[in-house]
Amino acid sequence: MRVISGERKGTRLKAVPGSATRPTTDKMKESLFNIIGPYFSGGKALDLYAGSGGLGIEALSRGCDEAIFVDRQPKAVQTIQENLRATHYEAKGKVYRQDAKAVLEQLAGQDEAFKLIFMDPPYHAEEHVMFLQRIDEANLLLDIGVIVCEHGSGVTLPDRVGRLERIKEQRYSDVITISFYEYASEE
Repeated sequence: MRVISGERKGTRLKAVPGSATRPTTDKMKESLFNIIGPYFSGGKALDLYAGSGGLGIEALSRGCDEAIFVDRQPKAVQTIQENLRATHYEAKGKVYRQDAKAVLEQLAGQDEAFKLIFMDPPYHAEEHVMFLQRIDEANLLLDIGVIVCEHGSGVTLPDRVGRLERIKEQRYSDVITISFYEYASEE
């Protein structure tokens, strides 16, 4: 695993030890960033169920100003912190060792808004719709933002959740699909 592009291109990232997390492959990461836009001028990223932190770190390398990483697993939190040190992004990354739902509630009360939100819960805990509803209700996504939902290929997410509209769905294997959401355009 490595940073694919941007300021820290080529920097190796550690994976979380054990089998509790499944890292997003370099090939899939490159593909999804080609879809959402290869580079950014500022903004914040939110990496829910962050695992090793690879997606949020990639967003930082490609121009996001800061990233919040959320994972409740101690090994994942330690790995994210090590990867932030390896990429020299300690000052740009904030790591929460908490449940993703609890962090969403905290952020909702802090007037936070994100350009990128990555959601990659365990496939057996398909919570995407609940997360999308809460993000919409709390206005956690900027008008120009995008939500990247990694889910099992056997799961079909709705075309619309509140004001959020699925703009693309990309199947990567028999196991992994990524759905992309943004605010529906006003008509």
